[in-house]
Amino acid sequence: MSTVQYTKENYIAYVTLNRPDVLNCFNYDMLKKLQDVVTAIELDPEVRVVIFTGAGEKAFSAGADLKERKTLNETEVRRNVKAIRDVFNQIASLPQPTIAAVNGFAFGGGFELMIACDFAIAIDDTQLGLTETSWAIIPGAGGTQRLPRLIGETKAKELILTARKFSSQDALQWGILINVVQREELMSVCENLAKEMLKNGPVALRQAKFAINQGMNVDLQTGLAIESKAYEIIIPTEDRVEALQAFSERRPANFTGK
Repeated sequence: MSTVQYTKENYIAYVTLNRPDVLNCFNYDMLKKLQDVVTAIELDPEVRVVIFTGAGEKAFSAGADLKERKTLNETEVRRNVKAIRDVFNQIASLPQPTIAAVNGFAFGGGFELMIACDFAIAIDDTQLGLTETSWAIIPGAGGTQRLPRLIGETKAKELILTARKFSSQDALQWGILINVVQREELMSVCENLAKEMLKNGPVALRQAKFAINQGMNVDLQTGLAIESKAYEIIIPTEDRVEALQAFSERRPANFTGK
């Protein structure tokens, strides 16, 4: 059975990390399969929102497979770290909105995957954290860069340098999560968020995400120029005309992504 499962339904892509017996930890095979899936999603116009989750009831992902890591030489360690960094960067750069459905522990690389997504929703009885310094390494798949941008430099330093594990309620309070729910509600809440976005123009979703992502770390004037160029792409679309027509006819718009 594949270490990464991928299905599509009603414009939503579902990506499941599928090594529940080892808390969905990332070995090299899993990283390569995840990269293949993410590449397929990136190029698929029928995918408008993506939900990432983990198999089983214990973990979203507990990070790198340390049993595999122990067998690797230094060159292979560098290979694995590059692979996880590259695929998480690719996830963060997906044009579609992404949701992490955090069904259990999210430590190390699992936490880094979670914050590479646009939104994260977790169950209420789990723990999270960037625990790498307790293993005498550092977060190497974006954690030292994305977490400070998400919650601020000082709090991120505290969590990373202490390797502290914390509750999903703490993560909600700090702005890492957008919601905390009961386990049985997790997927339906994530799907409801996806459906809210699916009501909107697919090209507009992509261009809005692009404008936000590209504008976050530039000055305001450069960001406004990025927004302007993103808007220019939307003007000739059929969906923009359809939205106006639907408004005048007092009916729901039928967006096609064109």
